[in-house]
Amino acid sequence: MEEITILKISIVDIHQLQKIGKETFFETFSESNSEENMHVYLEMNFSIEKLTSEILNPSTTFYFAKLHHDVIGYLKLNSGNSQTELKDNRALEIERIYVLKEYHGKKVGQMLYDKAIEQAKLMNLDFVWLGVWEENLRAIAFYKKNGFVEFDKHIFNLGDDEQIDIMMKLKL
Repeated sequence: MEEITILKISIVDIHQLQKIGKETFFETFSESNSEENMHVYLEMNFSIEKLTSEILNPSTTFYFAKLHHDVIGYLKLNSGNSQTELKDNRALEIERIYVLKEYHGKKVGQMLYDKAIEQAKLMNLDFVWLGVWEENLRAIAFYKKNGFVEFDKHIFNLGDDEQIDIMMKLKL
C-alpha cells in the first residue's frame, strides 16, 4: 500500500473534517441505529459551528490520515478541560479514531492510534483514556490488543437512544 501520512489539521480543513466525520460515523453506526437518531447526531456533532469551536480550542487536536490527497480517516484528541469526562490534567482522551471502511485492516487506525500515544508522551502525561460503544467489538478488541483496560462505563446519547460506552485506559 502506498504511503499514508498523518497530518495535524487547521481551520482551513474544516469542510474535509466535516465530510470524513459524517461519512465514517455513518458507515460505522448506521446499521445499528435509527435513521432519525443518526441524522440528529450527525447534524449536532458535525455542524460547521461545532467543528470550528473544536478546531480553535487549544486543548483539542485533530489529525487526518491521508493517502495522496484523499482523507481516509481522522483522529480527535482532547486534553485538560476539553475531555468529555475525566478532565484530568494527567490524561489525554482519544475521542475519535475513524477510518473509511474500505481502508479497514490496512493499519490506518493503528497509525492514528500511534500518533495519539506519541502526543500523550510528548505532553508527559500519565495515561490515555477513551470511551467505546459496548457493541463495537472490533474497536474494543483493537484497544485491548494495544494494552487498554476497562475501568468504567458511561451513557452515550445517540439521538433519543441511550447507549453504554465502555471506558478504557492505558497507563503510559
